[in-house]
Amino acid sequence: MERRTFLRTAVVGAGTSVAFGFTLWPEAVGYPARTGPSPYGALQAADANGVLLPKGFTSRVIARSGRVVPGTGFTWHGAPDGGACFADGTGWIYVSNAELGTGAGGASAIRFSATGAVTGAYGILSGTTRNCAGGATPWRTWLSCEETDRGYVFETDPFGVEPAVRHDAMGRFTHEAAACDPDRRVVYLTEDETNGGFYRFVPTTWGDLSSGTLQVLRETGGALSWATVPDPDGSPTRTRRQVAGMKVFNGGEGCYYRNGTCFFTTKGDNRVWAYNAVDNTIAVAYDDNLTGTPPLTGVDNITGTPVGDLYVAEDGGNMEICVITPDDVVAPFARVAGQGSSELCGVAFNPAGDRLYFSSQRGSSGGGITYEVTGPFRGSR
Repeated sequence: MERRTFLRTAVVGAGTSVAFGFTLWPEAVGYPARTGPSPYGALQAADANGVLLPKGFTSRVIARSGRVVPGTGFTWHGAPDGGACFADGTGWIYVSNAELGTGAGGASAIRFSATGAVTGAYGILSGTTRNCAGGATPWRTWLSCEETDRGYVFETDPFGVEPAVRHDAMGRFTHEAAACDPDRRVVYLTEDETNGGFYRFVPTTWGDLSSGTLQVLRETGGALSWATVPDPDGSPTRTRRQVAGMKVFNGGEGCYYRNGTCFFTTKGDNRVWAYNAVDNTIAVAYDDNLTGTPPLTGVDNITGTPVGDLYVAEDGGNMEICVITPDDVVAPFARVAGQGSSELCGVAFNPAGDRLYFSSQRGSSGGGITYEVTGPFRGSR
């Protein structure tokens, strides 16, 4: 029985809220998370940027689509989406994708000093299509994924030195996000299709993604296994239709790996999944059908912190970033007001963990806005 089915039966049958704590899994997340008070307290009134945050937190606008990034000569891209931060000496770099149409996509970067001042901005990928999410690698590159039929994964240089490289071996499908698992030396990949798969790429040499084997998660008689995708090129048969028994996921979105567990989201059913790579099992960490008045809907990009908190951005809902804590609580952390036709994305922490970056892809009038939130995040240095 799929764990989600068991949990739903337990909750409905008992007529009460049943808590499944962390003792069931090595990763510190309760399954499923329940609506509760935020560890940061209630959201305060919207600030001058239209962002509602807990007491002690502040926001600033870093960049706006179509405008020069303040302090630089670089014009910020449209439709900002997935992002990540990279250490850069005493400062850091924030990378952001551009989810724009055929040939207009790509990725850009903003460089920060140790004090958080913007010191530069530049492009790191161009001429691609609908670069939605992606993922950082342990060797400090950014995997930018094309969310289009038979899209590619591009490996880019956040520092703006090396040219981007297309990795055909990672498969051609409607790519969404990527998460590196250095323990098993694989890269997990999500697929944004209603009948999509959950993949992993096993490179021939760890640190070199130019060759390797693409596999997809399969379920047979309740047991999970990884099956090789016969034709990663996906033509004429799409990769999600090549393996019998492939476990189907409804609209794969963000993906984040930590301590033996890969968390990923599916927007079609508003779930956060937890794939336990150690035991090769899967559970539902969050399901909006299993909590009263769910604060988190339209799940999308996801990131986490060393203390075990997960941060999930909404595509839809009420434009919130919600936190899922290690004690089974899901609650709003931030909300952007007056931008109901947009989506939040690109959630990423700087190396010290005291600044959170994200974007509102379309803002209030069609132009994307990239924000920074500063404050006493749990576990920050």
